[in-house]
Amino acid sequence: MPVTAMRRAVTESVSGLPRAFWWLWTSTLVNRLGAFVATFMALYLTLERGYSASYAGLVVALHGLGGVVSSLGAGVMTDRLGRRPTLLVAQASTAVTVAVLAFVEHPAAIAGVAFLVGMASNASRPAVQAMMADIVRPEDRVRAFSLNYWAINLGFAISSAGAGFIAAYSYRAGFLIEAAMTMACAILVFIKLPESRPVRTALEKAAEPEVGLGTVLRDGRFMGVVGLSFLVALIFQQGSLGLPVAMGEAGFTPADYGLAIAVNGVLIVVLQIPVTRFIEHRDPRRLLVISSVVAGYGFGLTAFAGSLGVFALTVCVWTLAEIVNAPTQTSLVVRLSPVHGRGRYQGMYTTSWSVAALVAPLMSGFMIDRFGAEWLWGTCALLGTAAALGYWGLMRKLPEETPPLTEAPGPAGPTGPTETTAEAAAGATGVIAGAAEVIPAPPAAPRTDSVAAPHP
Repeated sequence: MPVTAMRRAVTESVSGLPRAFWWLWTSTLVNRLGAFVATFMALYLTLERGYSASYAGLVVALHGLGGVVSSLGAGVMTDRLGRRPTLLVAQASTAVTVAVLAFVEHPAAIAGVAFLVGMASNASRPAVQAMMADIVRPEDRVRAFSLNYWAINLGFAISSAGAGFIAAYSYRAGFLIEAAMTMACAILVFIKLPESRPVRTALEKAAEPEVGLGTVLRDGRFMGVVGLSFLVALIFQQGSLGLPVAMGEAGFTPADYGLAIAVNGVLIVVLQIPVTRFIEHRDPRRLLVISSVVAGYGFGLTAFAGSLGVFALTVCVWTLAEIVNAPTQTSLVVRLSPVHGRGRYQGMYTTSWSVAALVAPLMSGFMIDRFGAEWLWGTCALLGTAAALGYWGLMRKLPEETPPLTEAPGPAGPTGPTETTAEAAAGATGVIAGAAEVIPAPPAAPRTDSVAAPHP
């Protein structure tokens, strides 16, 4: 690709997004750069502490269970207290609990603190997703969610490489570095991010009832999407669960698995932004149907892999599905959510992935031990087919997307024109350089836009 065309593509990918989005994006990147617990928990417990693999598995499961518990609670907090307070509480709590985990030694204490770390670290997701939906225009939401997903994977790729060297020196140092970087995220949120929760007028409150968890559970179409999200999450979880076990049983080394799975991170970092430019204005129904099929059959092809190159090729296939599915599905959740219930809806959606993280290890272990890895990959193909059929049926006559509730304050105020590309880039990097100004919170003005009701 010519340099001019590449520069234009990058410009179009990052321009037009509000400054508050870039501070949120920077917070996500810094948070993922410090990720250590989720990556090295099992190795820390078995190699550093000398515990059994069974105990390590229990602790990792408790960490995941904490995420399941906090998803719904954080969604409620996001709607009731606001996006900003929820982010502050979640990130500050994560920093404190991770620091405590670095020093506790009793098995029961480690398990209990790991559960709290899982709760705290997962609690920020509904708030982040709801805030992005609040501040970004509907036509830019797929692009915004894609850029955020790109930041997650870029940060994780860098932290995974660096964390290995840190672990060789000191696991405790790794925990403390994660705690420090997470606290830095909390400070960034406090200084730079204004609250974006919509302010409802008395007339709106009288016309439309409050959204509770019961409202979410009674929303048939949305809960169907949550169920389909769970199926897709079960498939993608096998990249870190079923795949290494299957490759090990086939005689491949951990280094071989590391090379194969590294393809996933590299492709996401390289292709997420250009692929998003291609899909962002296309029919989400078709995108989710196609990505579900490609994900299922991408893992299904693993049954025929006999060499490292073929394993890497299958990773390429389902990674393309992941690149398309992640931002499209998150944007769909926003589209199906009433404006004043986005936190609860995002919390329920996050729960589908948290539950999948608990079920997937049991599913992969049982199927590989009882029937062989080929049955696991065949099941992935069936799950992908089922999810595709579900999306095709559920996504007919989608509601129109609601406009953003706030814009990042600029020279023209909250409703002024969007910033230039240079301003966006400055917003994305200003936290490191320390040159950007503090963004004041926009005044709470009565909303006049209509609130979309849940669709059964």
